[in-house]
Amino acid sequence: MSTINRKSIRRKIHNRIRRKVSGTAERPRLAVHYSNQHIYAQVIDDAAGKTLVSASTLDKSFENASSNVESSQKVGQLLAERAKGLNISAVVFDRGGHLYHGKVKALADAAREAGLQF
Repeated sequence: MSTINRKSIRRKIHNRIRRKVSGTAERPRLAVHYSNQHIYAQVIDDAAGKTLVSASTLDKSFENASSNVESSQKVGQLLAERAKGLNISAVVFDRGGHLYHGKVKALADAAREAGLQF
């Protein structure tokens, strides 16, 4: 009898999303990932294979690093400010196989409010 492995299911969903979503120099990909302890977000140019901007709860500006909605809002806002510093205004959103709910939605909404378009 097989057991359901949540991590492998998320990877399959992420691979399905990545077939359709790709970042270019004009519209890079905003990739979101979270663990039980931290939240990570990157703006990636897939054509060049480079990470342009990144933000996470591991940054020194976070005192109490945790993986919750408030922290994800701060990460989204910080990422949008850093992206605006590099003249990046439009991105393609990649939820990384996670549901668009809770932490992922909070990060996306905060990035939109700070000026990113997607």
